[in-house]
Amino acid sequence: MSETTRLTLVSRHYCHLCQEMELALSALLADFPFDLEVLDIDADPLLEASYDELVPVLLHDGKELCHYFLDVAKVRDYLSEIR
Repeated sequence: MSETTRLTLVSRHYCHLCQEMELALSALLADFPFDLEVLDIDADPLLEASYDELVPVLLHDGKELCHYFLDVAKVRDYLSEIR
Protein backbone atom coordinates (compact mmCIF):
# COMPACT_ATOMS: atom_id res chain seq x y z
CA MET A 1 0.00 0.00 0.00
CA SER A 2 1.45 3.32 -0.95
CA GLU A 3 1.36 6.45 1.19
CA THR A 4 -1.28 7.82 -1.13
CA THR A 5 -3.92 5.22 -0.34
CA ARG A 6 -7.14 7.14 0.03
CA LEU A 7 -10.25 5.87 1.72
CA THR A 8 -13.49 7.76 1.26
CA LEU A 9 -16.11 8.08 3.95
CA VAL A 10 -19.54 9.07 2.67
CA SER A 11 -21.10 10.82 5.62
CA ARG A 12 -23.66 13.27 6.97
CA HIS A 13 -22.89 16.06 9.42
CA TYR A 14 -25.71 15.15 11.81
CA CYS A 15 -25.16 11.38 11.69
CA HIS A 16 -23.80 9.84 14.90
CA LEU A 17 -22.91 6.58 13.09
CA CYS A 18 -20.85 8.61 10.64
CA GLN A 19 -18.98 10.32 13.45
CA GLU A 20 -18.36 6.97 15.16
CA MET A 21 -17.00 5.39 11.97
CA GLU A 22 -14.67 8.33 11.36
CA LEU A 23 -13.35 8.04 14.92
CA ALA A 24 -12.94 4.26 14.63
CA LEU A 25 -10.98 4.69 11.40
CA SER A 26 -8.43 6.83 13.20
CA ALA A 27 -7.45 3.76 15.26
CA LEU A 28 -6.36 1.99 12.04
CA LEU A 29 -3.96 4.77 11.07
CA ALA A 30 -1.18 3.46 13.33
CA ASP A 31 -1.00 0.18 11.40
CA PHE A 32 -2.17 1.29 7.97
CA PRO A 33 -1.33 4.85 6.94
CA PHE A 34 -4.00 6.24 4.63
CA ASP A 35 -5.66 9.51 3.75
CA LEU A 36 -9.31 9.81 4.66
CA GLU A 37 -11.55 11.89 2.45
CA VAL A 38 -14.90 12.67 4.05
CA LEU A 39 -17.69 13.52 1.62
CA ASP A 40 -20.97 15.10 2.67
CA ILE A 41 -23.67 13.03 1.01
CA ASP A 42 -26.17 15.88 1.27
CA ALA A 43 -23.95 18.12 -0.88
CA ASP A 44 -23.84 15.67 -3.80
CA PRO A 45 -27.03 14.42 -5.48
CA LEU A 46 -25.21 11.50 -7.11
CA LEU A 47 -23.85 10.27 -3.79
CA GLU A 48 -27.25 10.71 -2.19
CA ALA A 49 -28.91 8.69 -4.96
CA SER A 50 -26.39 5.87 -4.47
CA TYR A 51 -25.93 5.74 -0.70
CA ASP A 52 -28.73 7.74 0.96
CA GLU A 53 -29.94 5.15 3.48
CA LEU A 54 -26.56 3.40 3.87
CA VAL A 55 -24.44 6.15 5.45
CA PRO A 56 -21.83 6.00 6.67
CA VAL A 57 -20.23 4.19 3.75
CA LEU A 58 -16.51 3.48 3.53
CA LEU A 59 -15.07 3.21 0.01
CA HIS A 60 -11.73 2.62 -1.65
CA ASP A 61 -11.52 3.41 -5.36
CA GLY A 62 -15.30 3.12 -5.60
CA LYS A 63 -15.41 -0.29 -3.89
CA GLU A 64 -17.64 -0.41 -0.84
CA LEU A 65 -15.77 -1.80 2.15
CA CYS A 66 -18.56 -1.44 4.70
CA HIS A 67 -21.54 0.67 5.71
CA TYR A 68 -23.37 1.60 8.93
CA PHE A 69 -20.53 0.34 11.15
CA LEU A 70 -16.81 -0.08 10.59
CA ASP A 71 -16.02 -3.73 9.92
CA VAL A 72 -12.53 -3.53 11.42
CA ALA A 73 -11.47 -7.06 10.48
CA LYS A 74 -12.62 -6.66 6.87
CA VAL A 75 -10.95 -3.26 6.46
CA ARG A 76 -7.71 -4.51 8.09
CA ASP A 77 -7.66 -7.52 5.75
CA TYR A 78 -8.36 -5.31 2.75
CA LEU A 79 -5.65 -2.80 3.63
CA SER A 80 -3.19 -5.66 4.20
CA GLU A 81 -3.99 -7.07 0.76
CA ILE A 82 -3.39 -3.83 -1.10
CA ARG A 83 -0.08 -3.11 0.65
